[in-house]
Amino acid sequence: MNEYVLFAIAIIPIMWLIVSLGVMKLPAHKTCLFTAVLTVVIAIIFWKMPFISAATASLEGMAIAFWPILLVIVAALFTYNLAVETKSMDTMKNMLSSITTDNRIQVLILAWGFGGFLEAVAGFGTAVAIPASILISFGFNPVFAAIICLIANTVPTAFGAIGLPVTTLAAVTGLDVMHLSYLISIQLSIFIVIIPFVLVILTRKSFKAVKGVFLITLVSGLAFAIPQIFISKYLGAELPSLIGSLCSMLCTIIMAKSMNKKEVVELETTEGLEGNSTAAKTKISTKEGILAWLPYILLCVFILVASPLCPPINETLAKVSSKINIYIGEGSKPSSFIWINTPGVMIILATVISGLVQKVKLSVMLNVFTRTVIQLKKSFVTIMSIVAISKVMAHSGMTSSISFGLCALTGSYYPVIAPLLGAIGTFVTGSDTSANVLFGGLQAEAAKSLGIDPYWIAAANTAGATAGKMISPQSIAIATSATGLIGSEGKILSSTLKFCLVYVLILGIVVYFGRFAPFIGI
Repeated sequence: MNEYVLFAIAIIPIMWLIVSLGVMKLPAHKTCLFTAVLTVVIAIIFWKMPFISAATASLEGMAIAFWPILLVIVAALFTYNLAVETKSMDTMKNMLSSITTDNRIQVLILAWGFGGFLEAVAGFGTAVAIPASILISFGFNPVFAAIICLIANTVPTAFGAIGLPVTTLAAVTGLDVMHLSYLISIQLSIFIVIIPFVLVILTRKSFKAVKGVFLITLVSGLAFAIPQIFISKYLGAELPSLIGSLCSMLCTIIMAKSMNKKEVVELETTEGLEGNSTAAKTKISTKEGILAWLPYILLCVFILVASPLCPPINETLAKVSSKINIYIGEGSKPSSFIWINTPGVMIILATVISGLVQKVKLSVMLNVFTRTVIQLKKSFVTIMSIVAISKVMAHSGMTSSISFGLCALTGSYYPVIAPLLGAIGTFVTGSDTSANVLFGGLQAEAAKSLGIDPYWIAAANTAGATAGKMISPQSIAIATSATGLIGSEGKILSSTLKFCLVYVLILGIVVYFGRFAPFIGI
């Protein structure tokens, strides 16, 4: 069959997801389940995929969706629900208010800085689920909290989970990981500076929102971008987002506290002590603060200690895993399941230990956990269906047909759409790493055939994949689960889609003209 026809047929499930969720506003669990069935039918009819292969590819997707993706969502929401139950969330709110009462700066600290840190050390949806749930507890609109965290969780995903997407890209392309890391940081640097301003403007729904916080917003972006570029160039893929997010969060908090002190002094001067800030009225002891934040403190400690940054512990925990052959078909490989060293388990352990330290009864924790699972029952259907779709498309050859079709259609203008291919990969799979596995090798080969530096185009795949993160049904399902908005996926997709299109367009222009820049060969 003609490759253009196959391309048109292969994009049907993707287009249907966009239309059904973004335009028709159909419930995600229903439309994703239908799309999974539709994808199987298309794969069997047009790609001659055997029924047993289609069925086991779907089963493989469902298994991977359950562990570790759904585990992370359940764990993150369990942590939040327990914090509400124990009133720890009230303490956290008061502590953040003592840093700043400005909701624009709160967004920069939580969605951008803290979210970036969680993406760097854990990934798998933690950077959306945890900050979004905290923002809601601070009084933010749930839809806004979901959208803002999805937009913030774009550029950090390139080096998420201790650099896993980039190290995977280097492995599938055979390219040097150090140079790849550097070029990815160069391509994303403009977005790292721009996105904090976008978050601030969205918070107040006006370009005038930048007034009064321009400098702190600029610092929040630069403090992330500059360390990321240097770390990626000289140390590789593991630490750019981790160091960048920590620097950004630290600089933002220091500036915010300084601004808050000035506001308090002004209030005391003009209105007297009665006009003092809320922070002054609610003094929180160090012990109360540590206990309130203990789940997140322990989570950070556990993940860092169990990460590749601590090889002996990481290697020991990695052995507690299983390889299971689920997919039956050409090119079948066993699926790996890590039972301890996975973010969901780390979050649950941190939360349970914190609960015991806070003297919360096990029966109370079990009750909260059970309520959390029941709350997420529709999300289980949605996410299992989405990952099943990605596996069927990958194993059948549908994703390859999409990539080959785009190459054939664009010719010498291929660099413009190279980021789009990465975004499509993330839209389908929900993962920057998986997008690199799907399209990374093809992007490098396409670049060589066009006489373009394969490093630059391979980097564009990862950079583009970060844009697709905000519109991925999997990411949106995580956001709606964490914010109690199950059924509002279409509303969120229609909001993030326009930002994604602008993101990919700007990135395409950067990649097209940037390939001539001298730093590519550095």
